[in-house]
Amino acid sequence: MKRFADLTEQEILALAISNEEEDSRIYRGFAEGLRGAFPASAKVFDEMADEEVRHRTMLFDLYRTKFGEYLPLIRRQDVKGFVQKPALWLQPPLALDEVRKYAEAMEYEAARFYRKAAETTRDASTRQLLIELAEAEDDHESLAQNLTDQILTKSTRAKEDETARRMFLLQYVQPGLAGLMDGSVSTLAPLFAAAFATHSTWETFLVGMAASVGAGISMGFAEAASDDGSLTGRGTPWLRGTVCGVMTTIGGVGHTLPYLIPDFWIATVIAVAVVAVELLAISWIRYRYMDTPFLSAAFQIVVGGTLVFLAGILIGSS
Repeated sequence: MKRFADLTEQEILALAISNEEEDSRIYRGFAEGLRGAFPASAKVFDEMADEEVRHRTMLFDLYRTKFGEYLPLIRRQDVKGFVQKPALWLQPPLALDEVRKYAEAMEYEAARFYRKAAETTRDASTRQLLIELAEAEDDHESLAQNLTDQILTKSTRAKEDETARRMFLLQYVQPGLAGLMDGSVSTLAPLFAAAFATHSTWETFLVGMAASVGAGISMGFAEAASDDGSLTGRGTPWLRGTVCGVMTTIGGVGHTLPYLIPDFWIATVIAVAVVAVELLAISWIRYRYMDTPFLSAAFQIVVGGTLVFLAGILIGSS
């Protein structure tokens, strides 16, 4: 890698052209990724990509006037200390807010780097070029804000934010809640049946762990096989299955861990208290994200959990 301070004016200009081209493709990628669910935001990034292309053309015209047709391929990763961007195509799709923040950071970081480099360079022509590039990046940032104000109006942005919220619910909250409910409720019967049948904390712990892990694996595969997400928008099967399976296991492990305590009755009292916290947490999640009245959610979950809990005690005591 070559230090930025050691680049010639020709190399700096070639690097700027390369950066503009790369940024335009990043913006175009954002637009394509958002076009289906967030068309207004996609239009903003289309306009920003077009502006980057125009700046690249202007820079290349200037370069051709000063240095001719040959344009060396100089990229960010070739220059030491330059602002590095992660390979977006290797990452999962970014959420709407993450895309907006990423775009803001692109313009800010590039302008800041150009100014910082201008402070350290000794060549007057290079310094002037860096200042001009920094001003161009500032113009890009102003353009992004203007485009956002014109295209992404308050009502449109509210609509897109609501779409993002619904996607979050479908892809994470719903499978996670289903898993947590199943893990917290369905493992109560085998756990407390084993507890009151054996009065052995270790054996109860083993039964609880087996029930929790087994339920997690079962629920994970069931959620992943329910649909591929292409029509429902619920996300990839492996993601939903993982979320559901992990939350199912957590729901069961929570009231299983107290049975690591050797004293049976102390462990049982703590386990019952943990169950109460779990059921209240599920009720709050349904109230917070699923628009279910808290008392109604609490009544449904608590009654169901209590029935399963009593069934486990009755079976274990018989």
